[in-house]
Amino acid sequence: MPHIFDADVVTAVLRHMNGDHADDNLLIARAFADSGDGAVTDAVMIGFDGDGGVWEVTRDAAVSELRVAWPGGRISDRPAVRREVVAIYDAACARLGIEPRPHA
Repeated sequence: MPHIFDADVVTAVLRHMNGDHADDNLLIARAFADSGDGAVTDAVMIGFDGDGGVWEVTRDAAVSELRVAWPGGRISDRPAVRREVVAIYDAACARLGIEPRPHA
């Protein structure tokens, strides 16, 4: 069973991802969503647990859910969330042939 994070942790991470990294959400969705259903036009991170992140993805006016497993495996603490989201971003860039920006 995956680790379930406290609601305040989930709220803070989602606020940060959707407020400061909206472009990254879209890039992740474009890299990991099944591209056979049309172009992804919007993506919002809607949740995560110890096994992975979840995005609401819009393509051709249809909304679906995308779950991406954490590249490093299961996690159970807040610092690991940042590390794994960055790893997903880097993997998305690699899939799309885009140079990732440096991480602070």
